[in-house]
Order: sequence, then structure tokens, then C-alpha cells
Amino acid sequence: MSLEKILSKYPQKKEYLIEILLDVDEDKKNHFISEEEVTTIAKHLKIKESHVCSVLSFYTLLSSRERGEYIIQVCKDVPCYLNDNFNVVETISKHLGIEMNDTTDDRMFSLEFTACIGCCENAPAMRINNEIFVSLTKDKVIKIIDSKKGGNS
Repeated sequence: MSLEKILSKYPQKKEYLIEILLDVDEDKKNHFISEEEVTTIAKHLKIKESHVCSVLSFYTLLSSRERGEYIIQVCKDVPCYLNDNFNVVETISKHLGIEMNDTTDDRMFSLEFTACIGCCENAPAMRINNEIFVSLTKDKVIKIIDSKKGGNS
């Protein structure tokens, strides 16, 4: 779907900025908002580009840099940290051959930290795109990632 088509779904009110940004991000396989798209969105909503950029940089679900088809976000808040007895990040890093804030060479996976995703009672947790995974174990993490390798977003 084109940016113009996404923008046409929303009234030209700044209150719809986050929804627009989420739609643009979700629509793109590499999950990012370009500088040109920031300019177009700002003009459409009649707001400053700096406002679009500040919202874009605030939310971990959004990015101004290209990412993989699957964005693996590992919760870094206290309950997940304390209940992570096998090191989720290290497991993912070793399995995919990437470090934190990197993307695999095939552009399939990106690895990032995120703030709390609201699953503290089932920590540790991670999110891949819009899907949340809880009560993680080393084997479960590897199985989840491997299942995405064969699927589509």
C-alpha cells in the first residue's frame, strides 16, 4: 500500500500521527519510516517534521532506520531481567549471528531491546513484530525464531 493510500485513511489531524506511523511501518517489509515519509506525513497533518521525528524516536515499535522483516524486541525491564536465567539476548545473538541493534545479512531479523511489554508475571518475554512470547526458555526462543524462518510476516 502506498503512503498516500495510508494517509487517505485518516483525517488530517495530528491525533492520528501514531496510527499513521504504525501503518507505514507495518506496511513495509523493512519496518522503518524514511525522511521523505516523515516530510510527507508532516505536510499531510500540518505539523512540524520535528514533531513526527520526536514521536518516531520515542516509541521502540517505530524506527527511522531499516530493520529486518522480523523485529525481535527483548524486554529489558526488571522482571524480565531477573527471571532470565539463560540470557535471552545471548541465545538470540548466537543463534542468528548478530549483536544487539543489528540485522541479519538476509534482512530477515533485527534484534533490539524494548521497555516493558506488560508480561511481567510471565517473564522473561520478547516481542516479534506484533506477537508477544512469554515464559521463555532457551529451547523455546530457538524454536520461535526457527518457526519464523519458514513463515511470512
